[in-house]
Parts: sequence; structure tokens; C-alpha cells
Amino acid sequence: MNAPLARFFLRAGIAFTLLYAAVASFMEPTNWIGFFPQFVKQMGIPDAVLLRGFSAVEIVLALWLLWGKKLFIPSLASAALLLGVTAFNLGALDIVFRDLGLAAAALALFFLRK
Repeated sequence: MNAPLARFFLRAGIAFTLLYAAVASFMEPTNWIGFFPQFVKQMGIPDAVLLRGFSAVEIVLALWLLWGKKLFIPSLASAALLLGVTAFNLGALDIVFRDLGLAAAALALFFLRK
């Protein structure tokens, strides 16, 4: 069994997803801002700032996962982020259902960490 290779593929898969969402939100912000819960959008933070800040978090998590050090933090944070996106967008479950599988992968990575 090649556990290090399996961990790499989990890290790379989650990181790719986070990077894709971050880059896509910079390119087409109107496609992504609707996934924020209403109570967050009512906090008075401009949509562009909110989306860029969230994208920055996704990029940091993705790079940290690729770096591969102290994986308990980015894997657990990624799982929480993905579960949050799903929980606050149950009406769009046909779109965000993949986030459940990705959250499970992030949790697997959390439990497989060294």
C-alpha cells in the first residue's frame, strides 16, 4: 500500500478544487457571490471584498495542502469550509452535492495525517 501517494492525491484533489473556485470567483464574481448566506451579505461588507477575502482563504488553504506540512489545520479547515458551503446552500444541493464528497476527502486527510 502506498499511503504517501494516497495522501498526495487527497491533498492535490482538495487543493485543485479550492484553487479553481478561487480563480473562477475572480473571473466571474457574479456566479459565486450567491453562495454566501444572506446573513453574511447583510454584514455590510461589499460583495467584492467578501468574495476576494474568501478566495484568499481558499488559496491559502490550497497552497498549505500542497505544501503538506501540519495538515491537521488546512484539512480540518477545508472540511469545515466545504460543509459550510453545503449547509448554507441546501437549496442548491444539485450543485453543491460534490462539496460533501470533498469534505469527506478533507476529513480523511485529517485522520490520515502523520
